[in-house]
Amino acid sequence: MGYPDPPDDSPGTWPKYAKIDQHRLAFSASLLASGSANIGPFNTHIILVFRHIVTNIGNAYNPNTGMFTAPVKGVYHFEFHTYGPGNPEKPTTAALFKNEQQILATYEFQINGHTASNSCTLLLHVGDVVFLCMWANSIIRDTPSHHTTFSGHLLFTM
Repeated sequence: MGYPDPPDDSPGTWPKYAKIDQHRLAFSASLLASGSANIGPFNTHIILVFRHIVTNIGNAYNPNTGMFTAPVKGVYHFEFHTYGPGNPEKPTTAALFKNEQQILATYEFQINGHTASNSCTLLLHVGDVVFLCMWANSIIRDTPSHHTTFSGHLLFTM
């Protein structure tokens, strides 16, 4: 993203273009720091903590809690992908939450392993949190290829 160069014949005009958003926020992480494993099933919903950090510009994603905390009011985009191990008895599910409100989810139930995905754009205020929750009695798998991921970035401030 860039701003146009000021006209060559008006050297004092650059300040009108200089209001550049100084907030650079983006993260991408996969579920496991290393190796392959199934997560779950558990008898209650759990917050998924993505430990393999690919990018965490601005450090708004906390790899210890699994929570993204908005440092500025703005419009953010999030996406997630969940890999199911192909368990014929347990589904693979995850839901994206904003604070305590479920926004959207993925659900897959099949014999062979597959990935389900979802994404959304949210208006967040300072301090709002976004996280993924795995539903009770479900299973999610991650591998060294990092199939289960959670990513987000700031589109623009408000």
